[in-house]
Amino acid sequence: MSASAVVRPSSPSSSPVHPAPRRPRWRGRLRPVLMAAPIVILLMVMLVYPVGQLLLLSIRGEAGFTLAEYQRLFASSVYVEVLLITLKVSLYTTFFAVLTGYPIAYRLSTLTGARKQRLLFWVLLSFWTSFLVRTFAWVVLLGRNGVVNRTLMDLGIIDAPLSLLYNFPSVIVGMVHALMPLAVLTMLSVMENIDRRLPSAASTLGARPGTVFWRVYFPLSLPGVAAGALMVFVTSIGFFITPTLLGGRHETMITQLIIDQVMQALNWGFAGAISVLLLAVVLVVFFIYDRMVGLSTMAGGAGDSKPGKRRGGWTRVLGEHVLAALGNVTDLLLRALPRSRSAQGDGLGLRVVVFLLIVFLAAPAMLMIPISFDSASGLTWPPKGFSLQWYQMIWDSPLWMQAITRSMLVGIGAGVLSMLIGTPAAFLLVRGGMRGKAGMLAFVLAPIVVPRMILAVGVFYFFAKIGLVGSSIGLTIAHTVVAVPYVVITMMAVLRNYDTRLDLAAYSLGARPWATLRRVTFPILGAGLLSSFLFAFATSFDELTIALFSSGGLSTTLPKQFWDEITMQISPVIAAVSTCLFLFIAALIWVAERLRRRSLTTAPAEAA
Repeated sequence: MSASAVVRPSSPSSSPVHPAPRRPRWRGRLRPVLMAAPIVILLMVMLVYPVGQLLLLSIRGEAGFTLAEYQRLFASSVYVEVLLITLKVSLYTTFFAVLTGYPIAYRLSTLTGARKQRLLFWVLLSFWTSFLVRTFAWVVLLGRNGVVNRTLMDLGIIDAPLSLLYNFPSVIVGMVHALMPLAVLTMLSVMENIDRRLPSAASTLGARPGTVFWRVYFPLSLPGVAAGALMVFVTSIGFFITPTLLGGRHETMITQLIIDQVMQALNWGFAGAISVLLLAVVLVVFFIYDRMVGLSTMAGGAGDSKPGKRRGGWTRVLGEHVLAALGNVTDLLLRALPRSRSAQGDGLGLRVVVFLLIVFLAAPAMLMIPISFDSASGLTWPPKGFSLQWYQMIWDSPLWMQAITRSMLVGIGAGVLSMLIGTPAAFLLVRGGMRGKAGMLAFVLAPIVVPRMILAVGVFYFFAKIGLVGSSIGLTIAHTVVAVPYVVITMMAVLRNYDTRLDLAAYSLGARPWATLRRVTFPILGAGLLSSFLFAFATSFDELTIALFSSGGLSTTLPKQFWDEITMQISPVIAAVSTCLFLFIAALIWVAERLRRRSLTTAPAEAA
């Protein structure tokens, strides 16, 4: 039975109409509190308190209040230079990740059906593949005996290997490769909601394709560009994996200083001072973003822009002139091409660019597959022979098997907890009539705002006081903190597209609220719930920063074991682990897509 049949009964007389059940006023006021309580308690206990304790350590000395750690921080030019390097790397990464991710997001927004799912699969595969796997792949690609140098030497282009690693360009390449999928998915959530009739209307009025794109479509996609840039910048400013493995001493990030102060110097006060500096930079960026675009765009909203305050001014005039110039230049270039169809986003040039970018995203991780079967003892290219010895070593190693088991259990636990805590919050933010939704959303997104390193160090300090360091329960709760915002964002996007008339139809047929939720709402939202769980699971499964401090001794998580192995030695065992992770994520995405399609076909029947 179709959804419309449920909404419109065939005969009012044959099916009496029952109004939605009335509840006492106090229950209506209590329900938002109960829905918000789990996530508020979680973030207060596991985010606000630990981070607050860490920041207090920076101003607390033996004699009480002191600013000695901040004086030390700014007394040496070394720390200021590290901050500038961090900002430089983050800005370069943000610019190139958004620039290269925009064509993919635009192409995805124009496709439908199987073609869109195939392209989206490769983006999701790169997005969910571990940062460690992708960074290690670049070590193999750019090493002195790596793929790039060996290929250039075999072609006779160079006589000696080039120094492609441990410099600024290698860090930027690795960072852009790691964060481009995040930019694509963030921009895509906005681009999919752009009314395609607007560019078509501009074309029918005589506008050239380039002008249509730059004067009509691109301004409509700017909230997505801003949200993507924000997500990439905040993630990159707290990044340490890629700079550590691909960069040299001149590419030290500020998060690496925090690790050194906690793990080696045991100087919690100075680590807190550095954290305050890092957090201040992030908060300034978020404040600017909120004033210009609005935090609601991060959850797929329309933004909080205030047109009346933003119209006019020299910035708007300058922007229009720049867009007009870009449109004219693009039209001139298109005239030189025979029968270009770029105005519809289906031109040959766009397809070629997107194909090359997808190769850039997928090829490094896929390179691990042939290397993992190499019979030689070193990471050489091309592989020599075929062997399963490296997979056998993983199977026989208790360290690797315990790490895999622990990561699976913690990931499942964090996924379930995040879904149980985040889904009511998403319902409240989308459907609730509460005041202060913007403040509530900002609080829910706080784990994304706070750099992961600050959260990890704060949680480590908190766990050390209550005895949860090294426990799976502690890791599960800590991973839930970083995963629950993504569940809320995912479910908010799903709920905005949910037809609430189905619930009203169930009420009109006499269904009680809980029965409506169980028999109508949740079956239809099944795909979104599954996606939010998988998102949380993948976030936990790939989490290294918290595990680096709080996972404990020998019984660690898979990312922590991977990190320990790659920082001590480079061996084909790491390539075998990378291949297993790559194939596991590919299978996870495939299963999620099959379940999503099944949910879409069965939900209407269940609702009926």
